[in-house]
This record gives sequence, C-alpha cells and structure tokens, in this order.
Amino acid sequence: MLDIRFIRDNPELLDQALARRGKPAMAEVVLTLDRDRRALQTAWQEMQSRRNEVSRQVGAVKKAGGDAATLIDEVAVLKQKMSEVEEEEKQKAADLDLLLLGIPNIPANDTPEGLNEDDNVEYARVGEPRAFDFPPLEHDAIGEHLGSMSFDAAAKISGARFVVLRGEMARLERALGQFMLDMHTTEHGYEEVSPPILVRDNAVRGTGQLPKFSEDLFRTENGFWLIPTAEVPLTNLVAETILEEKDLPKRFTALTACFRSEAGAAGKDTRGMIRQHQFYKVEMVSITTPEASDDEQRRMLGCAEAILKRLELPYRVVTLCAGDMGATACRTFDIEVWLPGQNRYREISSCSTCGDYQARRMNARFRPAGEVKGTRFVHTLNGSGVAVGRALVAVLENYQQADGTVVIPDALRPYMGGVSCLKGA
Repeated sequence: MLDIRFIRDNPELLDQALARRGKPAMAEVVLTLDRDRRALQTAWQEMQSRRNEVSRQVGAVKKAGGDAATLIDEVAVLKQKMSEVEEEEKQKAADLDLLLLGIPNIPANDTPEGLNEDDNVEYARVGEPRAFDFPPLEHDAIGEHLGSMSFDAAAKISGARFVVLRGEMARLERALGQFMLDMHTTEHGYEEVSPPILVRDNAVRGTGQLPKFSEDLFRTENGFWLIPTAEVPLTNLVAETILEEKDLPKRFTALTACFRSEAGAAGKDTRGMIRQHQFYKVEMVSITTPEASDDEQRRMLGCAEAILKRLELPYRVVTLCAGDMGATACRTFDIEVWLPGQNRYREISSCSTCGDYQARRMNARFRPAGEVKGTRFVHTLNGSGVAVGRALVAVLENYQQADGTVVIPDALRPYMGGVSCLKGA
C-alpha cells in the first residue's frame, strides 16, 4: 500500500509510475476521495465543537431558570447530523482504503521501461547449454518413458494441471527440496520455518494478493485461503510487530506446497509440470531496513543462483521491466533455467524487493537504534529459492541420456540413497 501523504505531495509521480506499468492515472481519483473524506472529518469536528458550545449554553440557561428548548433541539439536530456525517466519512474511508489497496507499487528508478516480457533486460548468463548428440526430450516424455510421472493418473483424481510422481521420481522431487533447504539454512543464513498453508484474509491482503488477485487463489468453504507461495505466511510473521533494528535482517525460508488457480493461464503450458495448480517451492523472505534492502535483494538473488550453480544447470538472469513486474514489487530479478527439451529459458526463481509496500499493509515496523519512540516501516523482500517442480523439470531435461535414463546431479546423490541414475521400472 502506498502512503496517502506521498500521493498528496506527488500526484504526478504516482501517475508516471502507473504509466510505466501500463496502468491508467489514479492520482485525481484518489485525491478527490481523500479530500471528500477529510472535508467530512472537518465538518464533524465543527459540529462537535458547536454541540459542545450549545450544550454549555443549555446548562447556563437552565441554571438561570430560562427556557432551553430551542438549544436542546439544536443539540438533537447536531447529534443526528454528526451521526450521518460519521457514517458517510467511514464509507469514504473504506472506499479510499480499498482504492489504495488496489494501486500497485512504485517501480524503482532503475527498473527498465517496458510493458511485457519482451522488454525485460538480460544481464547475465551462467553455464553453457549442453550439446546433445540426440534430440532432447521434454520432461513429460522423459517421465512417462521412465514410468514414474503420470498426468493421466492425476487427472482421474483431480483433473488437469496435476501430476502423480512415483518411486525414484518422487524421491528426486523430495531430494531437491531438502537440498535447497539445507543450502539456505547451513550456508546462506536463513531460518527454516514450517508455516501454515491455510491463511486468513488479513494474511493474503498483507502481502498484496487481496483484494485484486483473488481469482488467482483457491479458497476453502470456511474462508481460508490456500497459499500461492510461502511468501504469504513467512512475511506475515512480522505483521503488527515492532522489531528492533539490531535484530534485522530477519531471513526465513520454507518448503511448502503452493496452490494457484492459473486463472489467467488458459491455454498456456497445458502439458507437463511447468504450470500446475499444486506444486512445491522453497521460498526465501527477508525483513530489513530501507537502507539495506537493495543489498539484501542482490544477496537473495545470489542465494537462488547458488542452487542452480550447485546443480550445474545453465541459466540466465533478467531484470523485469515495469510492466511485467508483480503489483507488490518495485524491482524484480528473474532467474530462467535452460530447458533443452523446449530449447528455451524458463523462469525458475523470482527475487523481488517490495520496499515498504507490504509493511504498510501489515503494519510491520522497526525501531531505529538509539531511538525510544520513533518507528519506521521495514522493507520486505521475497524470492524463490527455487521452484522445486521446475528444478525437477530442469534436471530431467539437462541430465537425460540417449537411452532414456537420467543421471542424478552430484549435489543430489547424498539425498538419493546411493541412486545415481533414474532408470525407470
């Protein structure tokens, strides 16, 4: 959520930022509603002052033995009008809050210009794609050949965009998640968390999925939301909290199931495991000071890159343009892993800094060192560390052999009980 004071002082900056995202201007709508609300507040205060004055007059007249009926009637009228104005002000305030909740974050100055993924800027490639002496298969063909990946079995149980993994393939998925958690906790300084995957409205509102993106989520009949990413519960660990500066940064990581409706992905990636309703992901979340957040984002990106380097998977890093970023982010780096079966790079991690946008929604603050009363909003960052299913896809496609087997990367073998190759049933 943006600070209403920032919008009052910088309406043109808001509209410029929205234009960078390909969104219509909003400043005048916001400021009109804000002026109306504040005018109602002023009117109520003036009536309150008048009511107090008249009430004193009533007492004085009665004490003097006079007739205070007219004054009493005025007090009654003022009371009724104050109630009406108060209700109208509450509605204006609610409308303003809803409007502010729907306005995306301000892109950072160094976020590239552009409106879609074609305008994203590549700034690094790491690792050389393997030269195959046979036509490389896509992961779903590899998995079905091995007899350990079935989309048909999942469809009988749950429908499209689900998969059943069995045997050594299921173990490989588990190994990937454990490997990532171990790296982030033992080498990168993140605290492992096992959070709830069912959350309330306030949690998804705090991280920005509500109110505008509810169609992307799954909701239970009794009002819980299934998390689309562990960013939601991890970031909300500091909601309604005042932290001490000396205790920052806070770094959390979690391996969870994630759930997305893929409402806007009709016809996209309908085959395979790239875009599913249910998937596993290792998430990283950092809570830090405004001064440290840029460095923390680079650090987080490096932690995600380290996973792919250890797995010896080729990848590239791109900076998302303003129009392709998520609504809560002000700067985002995507890591895209090379998939030889598709002959293209595909996103496997997204590392974003949100500034104080989420912190304002969650009322997450810190007390600067040496100050007793003053507090500031923290900065929040999140990154995939990385998507487990897509890492599985990348391992299958990059490590496939001509005979249909798949070599297990060296980094994963300690988690595979001595298995060095997927050979199938």
